[in-house]
Amino acid sequence: MCGISGVLFHTEASQMVDTMVKVQHHRGPDATRKFVSEDKTAALGFNRLSIIDLSEQGKQPMYSEDKRYVLVFNGEVYNYKELKSELQFTYSFKSQTDSEVVLAAWMQWGEKCLDKLIGMFAFAIWDTASQTLFAARDRFGVKPFYFSVSNKSFRFASEIKALWASGIEQKKQDQVWANYFCYGTYGLPHQTFWEQIEQLPAGHFLTYSLPEGAKIKKWYTFEENISTLIAQHKEDITATYEALLIESINLRFRSEVPVGFNISGGLDSSTLLALVNKCFPHSPIEAYTFYTGDSRYDELEWVEPMIAQTGNPLHKCKLTVDEIPALLQKVSYYQDEPFGGIPTLAYAKIFEQAQENGTKVLLDGQGMDEAWAGYDYYHNDTAFNVQGVTSSPYHIAVLSDEFKELAIVEKYASPFDNRVMNLQYRDLFYTKIPRALRFNDRISMMYSTELREPFLDHRLVELAFSRPYTEKYHDGNTKWMLRKLVHSYLGSAISLAPKRAMQTPQREWLANELKPLVIESIDKLDNTSYFKKGKLLSEYIGFCTNPAQSVNIWQYISLAQYI
Repeated sequence: MCGISGVLFHTEASQMVDTMVKVQHHRGPDATRKFVSEDKTAALGFNRLSIIDLSEQGKQPMYSEDKRYVLVFNGEVYNYKELKSELQFTYSFKSQTDSEVVLAAWMQWGEKCLDKLIGMFAFAIWDTASQTLFAARDRFGVKPFYFSVSNKSFRFASEIKALWASGIEQKKQDQVWANYFCYGTYGLPHQTFWEQIEQLPAGHFLTYSLPEGAKIKKWYTFEENISTLIAQHKEDITATYEALLIESINLRFRSEVPVGFNISGGLDSSTLLALVNKCFPHSPIEAYTFYTGDSRYDELEWVEPMIAQTGNPLHKCKLTVDEIPALLQKVSYYQDEPFGGIPTLAYAKIFEQAQENGTKVLLDGQGMDEAWAGYDYYHNDTAFNVQGVTSSPYHIAVLSDEFKELAIVEKYASPFDNRVMNLQYRDLFYTKIPRALRFNDRISMMYSTELREPFLDHRLVELAFSRPYTEKYHDGNTKWMLRKLVHSYLGSAISLAPKRAMQTPQREWLANELKPLVIESIDKLDNTSYFKKGKLLSEYIGFCTNPAQSVNIWQYISLAQYI
């Protein structure tokens, strides 16, 4: 995992990339390099976090043998060894890196190479002869790719702040912010919270040249893959799915640096714990979990007994309320956009500890709920509420009339003749997964740590997604087939336990210890055009009297970080 950046068709491309790699240093502190074209109008930058092939042979930007193609690559292609064996007869490899395999694969197969890649990635290849850029993003958007087109020049980066550093004005996209406050959304797949800056949607590739401009095309045919699997309709895929789970774990342990994993007390991370120990029974892999010291929300009472049985070293990472103001400011800088709340700050403590311990790669259990329809709202009538909350947590009465009018209800594709599958599709490609992956990428990279998502292996997601509803929900149990599969690993106490949302004492802290932080945030916002003057303070006083839902209070704090 690294940082990539580039500027094309601009006379100051080299200087711009210099500033971009500086602000992305945290994404790759091991090395910084750049490519500059002969005419000085194109430059690519790279910040390296060394995970595979730690030698100088793994340096980027990486060049084809004839120097025509220049690659900058962020992420991991886990099946690079298998692809390398396939390509070795037509390409002379000089390194042991997955990035060189990506370059060779693209030269051999063009855009079709993307279908062969198993992993998380965002990369760009500059064709020095045709003056054309090719860029692509992985199937679910684990790795970021932001870009801006201005006066025919093209700029891209792993983080928004790098584009600002190149000279793009930091100006809010009011309509995206209006939707955030009215509906709790974080923008459509191509949008950001900032004007002039877009993101390449997950599962898409982009080409850019002066004659053609930017052309974006979808390459990941998720819907077609699901239809094919449904048509095949294999009666029992339990053994196939379990084998894929194990393969996915093994692939994500391909690393030349220490690997650990994150754990909570839920089914998904318990499954991760069990599979890690099945794959590596004689190597106790280090585990990380966070807690706040509030027994109403902490999951140590579930985590510690599980770890006691497996013997994995456990690092317990505590978030205290006193840390929050400073940590909020720091995390907001690295996020560049609003994030979900105090649980994200607590998650940051894990990566801080991992960095101190020298654990350079962590795994987590993201993706099972979306693949297996694990949320309760899939199975009742609260699909358009937040986490099943029946009354809206968004209090639009505090918003100015002009600002409210900017909000538009986002429309999501519904490609299936099935309500639950369309909700899963929404969460995978529009709402939950894009949001969580952005939070997690910035949090992990903030501490120069690579986060891998074994349960977002596209083969696992597709197989689970395509299964009949009876395998997703049975007698009040969500993720039914998964629960049956892992029963032999975990026992019924865990495999049949009801889903628990990952929580922190956010409501209590915002109403009490963090009151000065909230008041300071409200003071910043009171004179903006987004809110009716004086309404935010009244809203907060009411919240302190009855702190039932804190989503809107956190939104005010989030916006205040960018004022």
